[in-house]
Amino acid sequence: MTLSATEQSSTPLATGADRLKPVRIWLYCMALLVLAMVVVGGATRLTESGLSITSWKPISGTLPPLTDADWQAEFEAYRQIPQGVQNGWMGIEDFKSIFWWEWAHRFLGRLIGLAFAVPFVVFLFQRRFTWSLAGPLAGLFLLGGFQGFLGWWMVSSGLSDLTSVSQYRLAAHLFAASLLFLALIWVARRLEPAKTASSPGWPAWTLLVLIELQIVAGAFVAGLDAGMGYNTWPLMDGALIPQGLDVIEPFWKNLFENALTVQFIHRVIAYVVVIYAGWVLWRQSRRGGFGGVAGWLPRIAVLVLLQVGLGIATLLSMVPISLALGHQALAFMLAGATIAYLADATPRRG
Repeated sequence: MTLSATEQSSTPLATGADRLKPVRIWLYCMALLVLAMVVVGGATRLTESGLSITSWKPISGTLPPLTDADWQAEFEAYRQIPQGVQNGWMGIEDFKSIFWWEWAHRFLGRLIGLAFAVPFVVFLFQRRFTWSLAGPLAGLFLLGGFQGFLGWWMVSSGLSDLTSVSQYRLAAHLFAASLLFLALIWVARRLEPAKTASSPGWPAWTLLVLIELQIVAGAFVAGLDAGMGYNTWPLMDGALIPQGLDVIEPFWKNLFENALTVQFIHRVIAYVVVIYAGWVLWRQSRRGGFGGVAGWLPRIAVLVLLQVGLGIATLLSMVPISLALGHQALAFMLAGATIAYLADATPRRG
């Protein structure tokens, strides 16, 4: 999505005051809302609340149950699915405690759609951006809507045969959220006044790919509750390379369905990210230092180290919700800082 701040600021309406500043603030706020959505979604997953609402009602579902009869109907619907049968001990008050997490998650999704659509129309009528920018922004709105579809597709996987959602669909849902988050930051940064920069090249883009790969790997860890086992570091099950990584046939299923293998992969990618980020930092120090947009790189390196430390603490302490949510949020912040660097460092057209 190549956007030129120079082209945007060259329109007659953009002279004088920075008419794109409210648009940038709006996009940053949308990115924060998406990050909040990810955190609430993580809490929904960790509290096993995601299947508490068994239907998708885009309009009427905005309101929570208002009467005892409404609550009883929701509870009875939950008790018909495999997870509800498994949680046969649960009473109506226990059910309410998980219902509110899922309801909040869906409500926040609706709020994000409204927070995007209304300012978009206002800015369009105010002519704060051109039609050439309206197209990519509308694309972001559609990506957000697709994220909602993926969310229901994920939930539906746990309504008939499984007692939790499919880890494959969970990974797709989280990956789409990360793409939306990155796209919002990219567009916002590209609307900043142009900075003196040279192309960051493939090393920085490769770093972003590795971070995104780690986010997806983390989704598989969450989907399989793989972090609940093998809670030692640096050894895993008593070894650097544990036994049992290939017990499922065919072998490729171990990468996505064997909790031991999935956690091991998550660890290995973390090591690769640390080493690679260190190399990128060293490379830039030899090529001209950290002035200008290259100042992002030391910040990214610090975030990488913080993320690894938080990940180890989360593992060793048996995945408490607070640390697990912090670990997930920091992963998105790391990816966001990386895309911000790439957006600033990539020369504008024109």
